[in-house]
Amino acid sequence: MRRKADLAPIILLHDSLGCIALWRDLPERLARRTGRTVIAYDRPGFGQSQRLHARPAPDFVEGEALGTFADVLAGLRIDTFIAAGHSVGGGMTLAIAAAWPDRCRAAITIAAQSVLEDRTRAGIRAAEAEFANPAMREKLARYHGARTDWVLDAWIGSWLSPAFDGWSLDAVLPAIRQPLLLIHGAQDEYGSPAQLQRIADRARGPVQSLLIEDAGHFPHRSHEAETLAAITAFLAEVEESVRS
Repeated sequence: MRRKADLAPIILLHDSLGCIALWRDLPERLARRTGRTVIAYDRPGFGQSQRLHARPAPDFVEGEALGTFADVLAGLRIDTFIAAGHSVGGGMTLAIAAAWPDRCRAAITIAAQSVLEDRTRAGIRAAEAEFANPAMREKLARYHGARTDWVLDAWIGSWLSPAFDGWSLDAVLPAIRQPLLLIHGAQDEYGSPAQLQRIADRARGPVQSLLIEDAGHFPHRSHEAETLAAITAFLAEVEESVRS
């Protein structure tokens, strides 16, 4: 399909158990709807990337902006871009918008966490119990192979660790001046709708929020049409403002 070469590409950041393959056909659908190139990558330790052994540092969410993400920009020679992320990838997206003010044209989050809530840890503890079932681990291993145990610990072990007590993105949010689109499910088991307001209150740029009442943590799957429509309209507005 033809892409508009003058449009900044969309770079996707996956969730805590995610990888390129788990985006399924969203990148293709997003590309068709927006006319933009869509790029997804596996962070180290996930999917088809190199294996890691140590648990991520407590600042790994904020650190992605100047870590692997910066390597992707350099390796693909990307100038301006749109950052879009799901779950922890959404938090990374916010950090990226703050760290790259001149190159990040806009940012889109889906089910992002910007502060650690009781609901976040309760959801993770419930997931930990589910993944005690070998069948659940086997499903995840289809995507991560020998990395599966590390992937689970990088999520569960990190977020339940005392090192994460009091975690938030409050220090980086005021540096965001780009347009933001925040998409969240009201039934998200890992973050309440208050996440939206917290981000909107602290970011310095224009913010659009979409709260989907009957969606959980994966609104881009359960409510794909609504999610894609919101992203397409948002990016059309961003492009119009750039050209005006």
